[in-house]
Amino acid sequence: MTPDPAARTLCALADLPDRQSRGFDPFNAGHDTMFVVRQGQQVFAYRDACPHWADTRLPWRRHAYLSGDGSQIVCSAHGARFDIRTGTCVLGPCIGQALTLVPLQISASGLLLLLSTSPQDTTSWP
Repeated sequence: MTPDPAARTLCALADLPDRQSRGFDPFNAGHDTMFVVRQGQQVFAYRDACPHWADTRLPWRRHAYLSGDGSQIVCSAHGARFDIRTGTCVLGPCIGQALTLVPLQISASGLLLLLSTSPQDTTSWP
């Protein structure tokens, strides 16, 4: 797959350890506005905003988006838990709601590319 020439490089896949998460600020908002979770060779990216209260960021400290065992995404403010693969809330005050997916691509050279090229490309970004 040919990468979009307007895509923004976030990092190399190799820089994100398996079963870990990392926040990013691709549009220079002054704080992480999205995050990526790696599971093997797959990555899942979402806006850093809990659907229970849209302006609430999820981590309790930078890059800490996952439960202790790395099996779910956690909102530290509300205790909500989300499925990593779908972003759907499976426990907490927003059951059935979902995190906002952020479109990514892994380039042939192993770079994570953000396909949204501006804040307007995703709902309520950042």
